[in-house]
Amino acid sequence: MILIADSGSTKTHWTVVNGGVIENEVFTEGINPFYQTETEILHLLQSQLVFCIDVGTVSQIYFYGAGCSFDEKKAMVRNALSVCFGKIIIEVESDLLGAARGLFQYKSGIACILGTGSNSCNYDGKTIVNNVSPLGFILGDEGSGAVLSKVFVADCLKNQISEEIITAFFERYKLTPALILENVYKKPFPNRYLAQFAPFLSENIELPAVQTIVKNGFAAFFERNISQYPINLEIGFVGSVAYHLSDVLKNVADEQNYKVSTIVKSPMEGLIQYHTQFQ
Repeated sequence: MILIADSGSTKTHWTVVNGGVIENEVFTEGINPFYQTETEILHLLQSQLVFCIDVGTVSQIYFYGAGCSFDEKKAMVRNALSVCFGKIIIEVESDLLGAARGLFQYKSGIACILGTGSNSCNYDGKTIVNNVSPLGFILGDEGSGAVLSKVFVADCLKNQISEEIITAFFERYKLTPALILENVYKKPFPNRYLAQFAPFLSENIELPAVQTIVKNGFAAFFERNISQYPINLEIGFVGSVAYHLSDVLKNVADEQNYKVSTIVKSPMEGLIQYHTQFQ
């Protein structure tokens, strides 16, 4: 059996597949070797994954993860997986390649991620041909849950949004300004912390102030990323932000003369097809 993992900074979706049939699914916290040590990754696997899976039946692992674009980062994840699963086939690739394979399998297209972070690439059906660097939630990640929430939270703290919305937001998440600043500036995973507020934006998208933030974020994603790829390619999106705010995303794409063909919450279904269709 094969084990396929789709991992972002917030959560990891693990699926055990036997001949194209899903045998088991497990969700753990996200894995990102840019923010975690190899020891921390191993601890996560041992405490959240291995007791949920029949380790001895897994012969191949295909792990697609955030932060897995460089060889040394891939090696951290591969080493941790090897400790848990032994000497089996383990391939570690970026979450972006996972998104591309999940969206297009063996066809070409522009694959995009809008989740906790954001990313995009020109995919030729085998490999990533071109990638505009996402740069993370401080310098980039336009349209992502972390960045949309960062703008919204900053507007709340600077009283740029109505008092009614601010009060509802603070009450919903039991927040204070001091608590927000502590989590953003002093604790690990500030991007994950901010991205947790994205559902509030989705639930209140009819409010003009919220809609403006989301539309501007999506417009920036197209302008600063997608505009650098060939315009004749199919465009697809994966990720919770793209999925839950798909109507706004499609409207912004139309305004900028882009045609979005596919929006899915997770690339897992497509990845299963990619790794099993020739078995």
